[in-house]
Amino acid sequence: MHRAGVHRAPVGQSGVAPRATSSAVRTQVTVGRPRTHAFAQWWALTARGLRAMIRNGEIIFAFVAPVLLAICFYLPLRSIMDADPTMDYAAFLMPIISLQSVSFVASSAAMRASVDTTKGINTRFRTMPMPVAIPTLARFGTNGVLLVISVICAALTSLVMGWRAAGSVLDTVGLFAVVLTVGLLIAVLADALGLLSNSPEATSQALSLPILVLGLLSTGFVPEDQFPEWIQPFVRNQPISQFATSMRALSDGTATLEILTPTIWWCVGLAIAGVILTGLGIRKAVR
Repeated sequence: MHRAGVHRAPVGQSGVAPRATSSAVRTQVTVGRPRTHAFAQWWALTARGLRAMIRNGEIIFAFVAPVLLAICFYLPLRSIMDADPTMDYAAFLMPIISLQSVSFVASSAAMRASVDTTKGINTRFRTMPMPVAIPTLARFGTNGVLLVISVICAALTSLVMGWRAAGSVLDTVGLFAVVLTVGLLIAVLADALGLLSNSPEATSQALSLPILVLGLLSTGFVPEDQFPEWIQPFVRNQPISQFATSMRALSDGTATLEILTPTIWWCVGLAIAGVILTGLGIRKAVR
């Protein structure tokens, strides 16, 4: 008996109406979605980071930080240090001004990664058809731009103070290669710590304090013999002192493999730590 107004859905042999599976739906969505090149994704996220960097005033601080450091240390200590006829305090201070600019970039890198984690941005990225490494590489690009700007500002500040590179062109290139390499490695390490952290504020403090202590207990501001004898071995061998020593040797043209070797090994150690922690951070982000 036919009932008007009632339409039955077609059924299969089992008597159950066919229903699209979730995998089929995903396949249809994926096929219908235009593919985006990985480089375009990286560039879009890097541009996003650069816009945020400008909006947050990080570039302004990159200009201001070396100037404040020069005012706080160079002006008060110049007359004391220049009393030694063998001391050019502007040249002596140049490495630590550059390395302190690196520390600013590291703090910004950690904050940037931690904010992306805590605000759910990394969770949103997981739903998009992009390689899992793209967000990390985009932050690396943003941090690299900020690092270059910071190092340029530090070099200009040092030039105003009176620093001049006395080595060859190759030595000067090596000088900036050291600070940029150290800066990139520390930025990678800081980015990984930011991914692993659940608090941007705690991440920034946990990173800033060790850098501050190592900077003050280094040969960056005063020579090793100005420290008490019991702490001189630590001051002499810790990484910031080794980086500063290598940069001074490259600046005045006296660099040798023996002088540069500790810096090379410290960079290798930073690279290994950065790779391990970045892997752990990406693994956490894609969960």
